[in-house]
Amino acid sequence: MQTYCPVRPLTLRLGGEVHDLTHRALVMGILNRTKDSFYAPAATFALDSFFARAEQLVAEGADLLDVGGVKAGPGDEVSEEEELDRVVSVVAEMSRRFDTPISIDTWRASVAAACFRVGAVIGNDISGFADPQYLPAAAEAGATVVATHIRLRPRVADPNPHYDDVAVAVREFLLDRRTRALDAGVAADRIIVDAGLDLGKTAAQSLQLLRDSAALADLGAPLLLSASNKTFLGAVFDLPVTQRREPSLSASALGIMGGCRILRVHDVKGTVRVRNTLQVLLEAS
Repeated sequence: MQTYCPVRPLTLRLGGEVHDLTHRALVMGILNRTKDSFYAPAATFALDSFFARAEQLVAEGADLLDVGGVKAGPGDEVSEEEELDRVVSVVAEMSRRFDTPISIDTWRASVAAACFRVGAVIGNDISGFADPQYLPAAAEAGATVVATHIRLRPRVADPNPHYDDVAVAVREFLLDRRTRALDAGVAADRIIVDAGLDLGKTAAQSLQLLRDSAALADLGAPLLLSASNKTFLGAVFDLPVTQRREPSLSASALGIMGGCRILRVHDVKGTVRVRNTLQVLLEAS
């Protein structure tokens, strides 16, 4: 595990605000409007539960809120119309209620564009911009984008992924997607990259990518870590999804040391404490 030492300032623009991420990570709280999420299925599908959870995450210190209407893994088909119905109105209401920047977790350009129009400032796309209209929609809206590595595509099982070197493959993929975003007109300080742990990776491959965060944090874009309660942690520690809090917090700490600057998590309160503690310790040293 190599500790990341930034050689130049790192900034991220979200809406009209610029965040200095050179030494500080942002905590992104997860909000699912899904019926079959791997973590607490349907717990926040009902609107009352969804907004209560959003208020809790903001109170706990979330720097960003990530709203998703379709889970990444295999499951029942969710049409474009259904996804729009699940997320657009809640993004609009959250934009009215909170000053916290909102991310829309979708690989459909139409859904991203609709959410940008009502207040979302980030498009979190786990497909690696498979929809050719995604980047133009983000550029037109002045939105930030997340480029995520995935071997196949969302909603498709990938039980036996093979890479000659997973870190090299992911690095090359993310560099390519960053270039595509720039070519589409997305500003350099509005691009985030994500190694896509669990997305077409074995537990060992995901663990290697977490350990190799420093190599991915040096791509010219903030590195997002989405490890919270994920399958690879369950496999490594033989824990069900409801008992992965401590491994998730440890992964966040390891990620920060490796240069991850956005942490997408379920446990905002705990992760904020980890982030703040490491910031103090690192500044003191």
